[in-house]
Amino acid sequence: MALLIDTSVLVGLERRRGTGSPLAGLAIDEPVFLCAVIAAELLVGVELAESPSRRAARASLVEGLLDPLPILPFDLAASRRPAIVASTLRRQGQTIGAHDLIIAATALSNGLGVLTDNPGHFGRVQGLTVVRPAW
Repeated sequence: MALLIDTSVLVGLERRRGTGSPLAGLAIDEPVFLCAVIAAELLVGVELAESPSRRAARASLVEGLLDPLPILPFDLAASRRPAIVASTLRRQGQTIGAHDLIIAATALSNGLGVLTDNPGHFGRVQGLTVVRPAW
């Protein structure tokens, strides 16, 4: 199954980064995608870097991810999903953060699973396949 990469995995890649492709640390054989909200989170991370050298390293990693990976939009089909997911979770007495809700909705509307280091949040979403990276 194709996977939408969650920001938590990309942060993990930054921490484990060696040389070569930014995605080399992921041992997966599935097609992978990003979505617009993840791209925004990554770019915010670049801007929040605590030093010029850290900013340059993050910018290199982020651009190395944004360039080759397809970025899925948060379009009308995806925007209909959060209402369903959020209302279902609230009825169960659970919540999920706004960005994670958009990520889950984008994955569901595109028939993708989510590759995440945060399975607790995404695992609450009915019908969403959640995969953890094999670091």
